[in-house]
Amino acid sequence: MTEDVLKFNLPKANVSYVSNFFNTQEADTLLNMLYKEIKWQQDSIKMFGKVYAVPRLQAFYGDEGFDYSYSNIKLKTNLWTPTLLNIKTKVESFCQHTFSSVLANLYRHGQDSNGWHADDEPELGENPVIASVSFGAARIFHLKNKQNEKIRQKIKLAHGSLLLMKGATQHYYKHQLSKTAQKVDKRINLTFRKIF
Repeated sequence: MTEDVLKFNLPKANVSYVSNFFNTQEADTLLNMLYKEIKWQQDSIKMFGKVYAVPRLQAFYGDEGFDYSYSNIKLKTNLWTPTLLNIKTKVESFCQHTFSSVLANLYRHGQDSNGWHADDEPELGENPVIASVSFGAARIFHLKNKQNEKIRQKIKLAHGSLLLMKGATQHYYKHQLSKTAQKVDKRINLTFRKIF
């Protein structure tokens, strides 16, 4: 792993990125293990009175007794797998922060996505530390300021990368992983959080 950390100059945000947090061989191995081991599920979301399939597969893992809810979706906690614990340990060592859970997302192709949102649920605390690890196809991650949408940042999340959002980032910014018309292979994203 390199210690080269790219920090983004975004007002009232603390966002940094390590492109090769895991080397290619490690990332390849972890992608295959996570794809097979995680208990992926297809959830539904109700919007404007209609029910839609969430455009990705997901699963929630963590310490016992910590369920997670967002956008009226309730995710039951699966207990940590050895693979997820190994990744968590490395992420915690680098971030100097402990995490109690991880939300895993499987983007099967370019039409799988995650719309604009902030990780600002009350159970995440006032200034949550969010550590996001990506494996598989590189996808573009977008950030935009809630008050001034002209303040934006695009980050290409590479295979084996780590994106870290801290401080007041979730108060002032939304983020998304948009659909793409390009033919892309699967991508797994692990978003580590601490639930209070």
